[in-house]
Order: sequence, then C-alpha cells, then structure tokens
Amino acid sequence: MNILLIEDNRDLATNMFDYFEARGHTMDLAGDGISGLHFAATNQYDVLVLDLMLPGMDGLTLCRRLRDAGKHIPILMLTARDSLNDKIAGLEAGADDYVVKPFSLREVEARLLALVRRAQVREGISTLQVGDVSFNTGTLKVMRGERNIELPPIPLKLLEVLMRQAPRVLSREEVERAIWGDSPPDSDALRAHLHILRNAVDKKGEPPLIKTLRGIGYQISNE
Repeated sequence: MNILLIEDNRDLATNMFDYFEARGHTMDLAGDGISGLHFAATNQYDVLVLDLMLPGMDGLTLCRRLRDAGKHIPILMLTARDSLNDKIAGLEAGADDYVVKPFSLREVEARLLALVRRAQVREGISTLQVGDVSFNTGTLKVMRGERNIELPPIPLKLLEVLMRQAPRVLSREEVERAIWGDSPPDSDALRAHLHILRNAVDKKGEPPLIKTLRGIGYQISNE
C-alpha cells in the first residue's frame, strides 16, 4: 500500500513508519492538517490515515474538504476520543473507519488492507495517466498515445509504482521495496529493468517521461 499518514505526534509517526515500511508498504507523512490536505489533493495514495486532533486544520474539517472536492480515497481516522458521538462525527465527515488510540499496528494494517480492497472492488478497473501514457490496471494494457507498449512483468510493475506516485520522485530503496519487498536482488537489477522500461516508453522523437535524478531517485513526469 501507498499510505499518507497525517499525524502530529512524531513518536507515533516514527513507530508507524518503521512498522509499515518493514512490511513493504510506502508512507508519506504530513505533520499538520494544511500540509495533509495539500498532500492528499496533489498526490495519489491507496489510503489515508488521519489523526483527529491536528494543528492548522482538524481531521474532521480535512476529511470534509477532501470529500467535498470529490476525493474518494479510503480514510482511517485515528483519535484518543472514544465516545459514540465522536465516532459518528468522524464517519459523518467522510471517514471510512475509526481506530481509538492506543491501538495495535497489526489491527491498523488489517483495517487499511480491508479499506483498500473494498475501494478496488468499488472502483473496478482503474486507469493511471501521466502525460500521454495510460496504464489500465485491470487489463495491464499500456499505451503511449496510440502506440501500444509491451512490457515484461517487472518493468510493468515498475511503471505502475512510478505512475501511482507521479510526479513524486521515489528513492531507489522505495522502488525496490515496492517491487521486491524486503528481498531485493543485486544492485544492477533495478537499473536493468529501468533500462527496459525507458526504452519501451520513451521512443525517439517523444518527450522523455522516465527520469533518473542522480543521487536522488526515479520519476515519471511530463513536466
């Protein structure tokens, strides 16, 4: 999963990062409501983990604004408030699920996975789009304009990882973890698969979309 965590408690955020990244998930952190709203509105995530009490903008307001803007990303709300009225307020604001602190990280992961599965079933086949490149995640068909692109499994997964995060730059470690989990192959494997992907997507005469930022990471962008 690609997770956005909006949480101002640094110790809790660190614990969640350590747990979820060790389990092969990727995570971004926003420490206040305004930054969290910006992240959620401009990037693509599978699920959002939202604290109720935040500086700048509280979780209920943030949740309502995302829903009013047409963002249907699954939202799991975290809070120390455990009254029925508080839970109802969170759900009425647009949250999909609710966990009271303190909580088990295993339970949070299970709930997030369930939310993502339900969202995938609800949305059916989805299409990722960056510039003139489209990727149908249901049929695994990749097109650049009117040109069909055939890719082996690993470069195809690499393309999906980059497109889901676009235009964010992903570090080498993030890309390897998203593709191979905790058991990446030798250091040249990613470079080889990236070479295959770049040759397939960026033909002569087309603006290059697959980008390597030396010492930083990888990106797909039409900017």
